[in-house]
Amino acid sequence: MIKIFKEKEKQRAAEAKVALLVKKETAAELCLNRDISELNLPACCSIEFVDGKDNLMNFEVTVKPDEGYYTGGKFVFSFQVPPVYPHDPPKVKCKTQTYHPNIDLDGNVCLNILREDWKPVLNINTVIYGLLNLFTQPNHEDPLNEDAANDLRDDPNKFAENVKYSLEGGIVGHTYFPGCMD
Repeated sequence: MIKIFKEKEKQRAAEAKVALLVKKETAAELCLNRDISELNLPACCSIEFVDGKDNLMNFEVTVKPDEGYYTGGKFVFSFQVPPVYPHDPPKVKCKTQTYHPNIDLDGNVCLNILREDWKPVLNINTVIYGLLNLFTQPNHEDPLNEDAANDLRDDPNKFAENVKYSLEGGIVGHTYFPGCMD
């Protein structure tokens, strides 16, 4: 009888070790897994998990607009999903320096659904479409880059020329843009 109890104790100890090795998913990770499995990206957008499948909370999205001022450009965004997702939006930064009214030179993105208009019913797919929309319809009314916003509002031809310089690699104002043509 004592032998049976010792075997049971060994079995429980082994199961406890296995349980420690198996990572339990948080509510945010479960929600993000669902979002990723339901992604419906346009052909001009892609997602990459740079840390592999072990870290789904940090990933990159590439947007290659196929219409508008930024056609032919390639823009990479880093996403950091907070532990309280979907109650808080992901933190999104543009890793590609660009001349854009809604993206500053540090990569900060001005997109209403990433700030005051975020709701837990929104998801990663919505954010990606929002980023794509920034390139097809830049908004001069809520700028992070005042110079770009003023050019877009006051002189769309000059704005288009400056975007072209930034995409090809050139100087706009006092800033050098390394280029991001795909």
